[in-house]
Amino acid sequence: MISHTLHRHEPPVTGAPIGIVHEDDDMIVINKPAGVPVHPAGRYNYNSVIEIMKAERGHQWNPLPCNRLDRLTSGIMFIAKYPKAAEKISRQIEARTVRKEYVARVQGEFPDGDVVCDMPILQISPKLGLNRVRANGKAARTVFRKLAYYPPATPNNREAQSMSTAETSAQEDRPWLNKKGYSIVRCLPVTGRTHQLRVHLQFLGHPIGNDPIYCNQRVWGANLGAHDADASQDSDEDIITRLARMGKSEVADAVAYHDEMVDEYNKKKSEKMSGELCDICQTPLYTDPGEQELCLWLHSLRYEDAGGAWSYVSPLPNWALPPEGMQGPREVGSMEALVLATKDVNPELA
Repeated sequence: MISHTLHRHEPPVTGAPIGIVHEDDDMIVINKPAGVPVHPAGRYNYNSVIEIMKAERGHQWNPLPCNRLDRLTSGIMFIAKYPKAAEKISRQIEARTVRKEYVARVQGEFPDGDVVCDMPILQISPKLGLNRVRANGKAARTVFRKLAYYPPATPNNREAQSMSTAETSAQEDRPWLNKKGYSIVRCLPVTGRTHQLRVHLQFLGHPIGNDPIYCNQRVWGANLGAHDADASQDSDEDIITRLARMGKSEVADAVAYHDEMVDEYNKKKSEKMSGELCDICQTPLYTDPGEQELCLWLHSLRYEDAGGAWSYVSPLPNWALPPEGMQGPREVGSMEALVLATKDVNPELA
């Protein structure tokens, strides 16, 4: 008898269900929860969209993802039931006749009107998956439009008077705290570069508020990489070195981790190397991720055919809804306003 035992260490993921937006004989359109990778990869195997759907519908079935979302990103995905169905939708996406819309929650008050960012993007570290705006990068184009702006709650006089000198000094050391409140921004990616929306929003000075990479002062410095197309503020080597420390000796520290929404418990409860080894296989062990590390404020809201043949829209995520006591939009209108901003350059979307 030959016996083999497989010993794995797999990080936990969110327990939120995979929502079904539409299903027919060929395709399942899902609303992917944040924090779950699409494919088994790296330390993730059973905790992936593919394996979860197999467990729910039978392991003999082979789900075929037709588009890609990062682990931390939520929203619309296409899961084909058969290879021909996957080829059909994949050809449409590759031909760029499919419109995609995302929503993001970003630092500060985003400008009014249509904001078109066509800065090229270069991958400066394949190992870390790190990208920056660079003149010698690949062409990239995104259309942004502010959906809503929510200013911070105004503290009462007693709270303002109780602010310590140390807290006041800390605000002076963190200039990004001057970007009060946050905005919900609609995003139309005309091209599909890796981390395109995250990089373009960072370059515009309004990074996604809880982004552990592109809104991390320990990596990008006081200005968070805004308008630094020539690396004059921080060299690529410096950025790569700082980012490589995250998750090992330091916790990835996004700007939002300093907000009042995240208490001291969640600040400390983060994933990093614990310094301990597994008793069985001697693998270095990580601590479990905190709840704030399982979600990026970026959501794939809508996919639709430019010719109007089909359209799938998910509800706005909770973090994009108006905060308690404030008024704001709970739905997003059509994409025509976003498409008009780029139709002269990209007529295939119109």
